[in-house]
Amino acid sequence: MDCIFCKIAAGQIPCSKIYEDQEVLVILDIGPVSDGHTLVIPKEHCTKVHNCSSQSLSAVMTVLPKIASAVAEAVGADGYNILCNNGRAAGQLVEHLHFHIIPRKTGDGVFNHWPAFKYPQGKAEKIAEEIRARL
Repeated sequence: MDCIFCKIAAGQIPCSKIYEDQEVLVILDIGPVSDGHTLVIPKEHCTKVHNCSSQSLSAVMTVLPKIASAVAEAVGADGYNILCNNGRAAGQLVEHLHFHIIPRKTGDGVFNHWPAFKYPQGKAEKIAEEIRARL
């Protein structure tokens, strides 16, 4: 397999490791958005949230709060974003599920614009209906 995160988890590529257990690896991002930008990675190879096992997702979600708190405290962050990109269109560059913890400082300019819009009349309910039909 040619997955960089699988290679890092196997010890084939060096990293700045923060935490590791049997199911989760936590490392500093090599292209950080802010100081302390951290990646929480399941060791199981899966590409997106919807195709990762419940066991791996549970392991990640068990570790994530503890890591987020430690990262924020270590860098003196005022807050943090937890971000998970799923698919190239969403900005996922490595096709192995991972969660970003991005420490934030007030006024840092990171993610300062959220491109929100309002649905035209009736569109929200139509989309919600389509989603419910697929559950």
